[in-house]
Amino acid sequence: MARDNILKEQWELLVQKLSSQFSDGDPLDLDAIIYLVGVQELGQYHKKYKKDEKINLMHIAICRLLEPYGYYEFEFFDEHGWPHYIKKEDLPPLKAGEQSVLMKEAIVGYFLEKEYIQ
Repeated sequence: MARDNILKEQWELLVQKLSSQFSDGDPLDLDAIIYLVGVQELGQYHKKYKKDEKINLMHIAICRLLEPYGYYEFEFFDEHGWPHYIKKEDLPPLKAGEQSVLMKEAIVGYFLEKEYIQ
């Protein structure tokens, strides 16, 4: 239970910090944070993205976030600078709540690694 409480505290700190930096005070949801990770990984910050590009950014983020768990592996950057990943292993069947916890854990780990939070 202590691990769950630590994750909850780190998640709340991260949402608060990202929301104050990237929204007008409204807390960012999980999808918005995944999108931000995708933009961070692509490194093209000042570009306006089309709908299909936003979906691709979220895919990049999910691949990057789940890479430390062994589900994806970085393969290469294409000629436009977009990272590409290969699937190493299928995700196990997870209930919606379990998926959310896995993604929150992966996101917190990502931002700890980037030293955005401590």
